[in-house]
Amino acid sequence: MGFKPWRVFLDTSALLAGLISSKGAAREVLSGGEMRVFEILVSSQVLLEADRNIEKKFPRLLMEYRDYMRSCEPTLVADPTPAQVKAAVPMVGEDDAPILAAALQSGAQFLITWNTRHFMTPKVPKDLPVQILNPGEFIEEWMRFLRESAPS
Repeated sequence: MGFKPWRVFLDTSALLAGLISSKGAAREVLSGGEMRVFEILVSSQVLLEADRNIEKKFPRLLMEYRDYMRSCEPTLVADPTPAQVKAAVPMVGEDDAPILAAALQSGAQFLITWNTRHFMTPKVPKDLPVQILNPGEFIEEWMRFLRESAPS
């Protein structure tokens, strides 16, 4: 039985952090996507937000962003339904509900975000089918998996 890449939904904050920094956990997540260790999942909202932020705040990243998208080939997940978004509003608020809803309906194992103010609060149940982590926590989880999977 072969290795199955982890399904990782990136929100805009994690995607941009990985592009901005030449090292660090967010960059490692992007590198893992390029190496196909992780299947990177994004929604149309993530891409629109990334495009808008790069154009406004980080225009020097435009070519790197395009190169990454070509090399990683992230999976564009279906947009969540209005009912799915509405169900996510009480957990993360109106602005972030489409991101959480997209991650939940995508079958992702992980939602990677730096938006701890909205995604890592008592309002967000711990038993969701997607584990919400910041990039550093995600890399720690990956390293733990590798240690536990290594032959003794």
